[in-house]
Formats: sequence, structure tokens, C-alpha cells
Amino acid sequence: MSHRVAIVIPAAGGSTRMRGRDKLMEVVDGQPLIRRVAVRACRGDRPVMAVLPGPDHARWGTLEGLPITRIALPDSRGMGHSIATGVAALPAPCDGVMILPADMPEITAEDLDTVAAAFDGTRPVRALGADGTPGHPVLFPASDFNLLTALDGDDGARAVLRRHDRVVPAALPGCHALTDLDTPEAWAAWRGEPGRDAP
Repeated sequence: MSHRVAIVIPAAGGSTRMRGRDKLMEVVDGQPLIRRVAVRACRGDRPVMAVLPGPDHARWGTLEGLPITRIALPDSRGMGHSIATGVAALPAPCDGVMILPADMPEITAEDLDTVAAAFDGTRPVRALGADGTPGHPVLFPASDFNLLTALDGDDGARAVLRRHDRVVPAALPGCHALTDLDTPEAWAAWRGEPGRDAP
């Protein structure tokens, strides 16, 4: 049975750990990271919602032309607030929502398909690194939507995930599910790996 899954990209944060740089506007393979992630999200023919600081922010224009619903959240109180805003705007009907952080440069369209394919309509799916370490994205069933829309602050959806007795694992290659880049040092280290873009 095929389940209708939407994707929410919570991208309204202030990149405070980047000390003046915007991590989501860092260039990877010739395009800003947020557009790279969004393009991959769009390849699965799923509704995609991006929660952004607002139309006057560079991230907003960067997603121009993509089949994405852009949602302004200029006063974001953190990841939980961004997730709640995105889930509240989901189109109906949806059987599940995949929360896809925008700061994960190694996530591929195939990875998103792997997570979606593991979804049975009732239990969450969590992406894992190749070593079994839990990572992102995470796919929540519609039964969790009310809890997700009640989130606030910066704790994300961990508390919602912990309410489930069982979470379906979805193993992704390498560190695809684990690589998120929040600081200039993390970016420098990642770009120092063979085959990565220079700044």
C-alpha cells in the first residue's frame, strides 16, 4: 500500500553557531545548501513545505521556482516551533510527514525514498547511519500530527518520538543520516574530505 507522505523542511533558525554566516546559504556543489536539500526533497513527487524566516530573507528567494510551499516564520522560537508551523500547513490528506533538517548536505533523493518506503502508516521511521546510529530524517504518522503542531522552543520532535514503543529503522549509506553542519569548524572539516567543495 502506498502512503501519502509530505516533507517539512524546518529552516527558520538563525544559524547562531555560525558566528555571522548562514549555514543554509553555504555553497555545496554550486548551489546554496538549502536549495540543494529542497531540490532533492522535490524529486519524490511529495508535497514539500519549507519553513523560512520570511520573504525578505535570502533563503526565501533561493527556493524560487521549486514546487515548494514556502511558509514565513520570522519570529521562530526554535526547531520545535518551525516543525509545528510546517506540520500545521500540511495539505490534506497526508498519512505521514517527514521532518528533513536543511543542514544535511549528504542526504540524497534516494535516501528520502528509503525512509518513505519503510513507512507502514502507523509507526515512525527514523533514518540511521551505516553504523546504526540514529539520525535524520524522521517520518511521523498522521496520528502524531496533533503532538507535532503543539511543539515549541528548540527541542524538536524527540519527545514525540519517545512516545512510541517501536520506531522503524531505515539504514542510509555512510554518514548520510548523521552529517549536519552547524559551525564554521564543522564546515571546514567536512569540506576537507576528499571530493568536497571548497568554500
